Amino acid sequence: MHSFIGKIDEPYSSHKNKILVYIPLSAYILSILTSKRKQYTIIDFMYLSTEQHTLASLNRPLNSYKVKSLLEKGSGEINEDVLLEEGNMLGVFDGATSLDKRRFQDSLTGGLLAAKMAAQSFRDNQGSLDQLAKEANQSIQKGQINENIGMDQRHKLWSTSLAVVHLDGNRLEYCQTGDALILFIFKDGGYKVITPDVDIDRDTLQLWKEMQIAPDALIHEVLAEQIRKIRLEMNISYGVLNGEPEALDFLRHGYEDLTDVSDILLFTDGLHLPRENPKEGHDWQTFVDLYRLGGLQAVRDHVRHLQQQDPACRKYPRFKLHDDIAAVAISR
Repeated sequence: MHSFIGKIDEPYSSHKNKILVYIPLSAYILSILTSKRKQYTIIDFMYLSTEQHTLASLNRPLNSYKVKSLLEKGSGEINEDVLLEEGNMLGVFDGATSLDKRRFQDSLTGGLLAAKMAAQSFRDNQGSLDQLAKEANQSIQKGQINENIGMDQRHKLWSTSLAVVHLDGNRLEYCQTGDALILFIFKDGGYKVITPDVDIDRDTLQLWKEMQIAPDALIHEVLAEQIRKIRLEMNISYGVLNGEPEALDFLRHGYEDLTDVSDILLFTDGLHLPRENPKEGHDWQTFVDLYRLGGLQAVRDHVRHLQQQDPACRKYPRFKLHDDIAAVAISR
């Protein structure tokens, strides 16, 4: 299942033959692309399992900008990431399923409902992005109340991270919370993550890395209490939209001049490069180098290749083989 919020205009239809590519895992082809700094392995063709579906590279002009987007389900049962493309407003949303695993209408998870409600609020309302985030948070709260979920039942709350921008000529408005991020690449070759580099699961993944346990152990079973502990820290030590008023205290909102910016990237944590040591910071230089070599697809292929070599999720500690990905690249 894909979640895409926005209007598909005629220019999209010319790309529909490029959206889905399936080949057997044994048949994927590797290309070695070398930069001056280091060597990267880029997978030219997608090595997708049968339960994965990719919606990639929806290309369209946006005034003086070009937009490409990527939406891909991970190895879980349902994709809880959502893309928003509505005029000059673009965004990514990453829903987090409540810990009670309850399903709702049409078998949707709370995480997907939160992400969809938030994206819909941004699309359907007017105002500054922080005001739209406030309305999105209220929409999530109402949705939970309608399902008889009390706001005091925090482990049952639906939640979503988000990163949204609105382009206005050479000026950009942004709003962000959680671990969905916004990164600028500058014309001079530099880069900047303009929102806080939030690492919600660092401590949990470090514990997983250090544990001496059976190869077939599952992180959600072994570290269930730790996962619950971190989830209950939402809107205390990190922010997400989950209907709580405190969520608004963690919103990052502002404006940026784009004179020296060549590319704007919005992405959920499924596009983060896998790390062997969760305590180390993200390697944004490699991320940017990969993007320059082949766009969002190059970053995605590198991430998926490393993950595929570590099916037990121990070399690169994480919760599942592949996370969902939602990403938008805006370039001049």
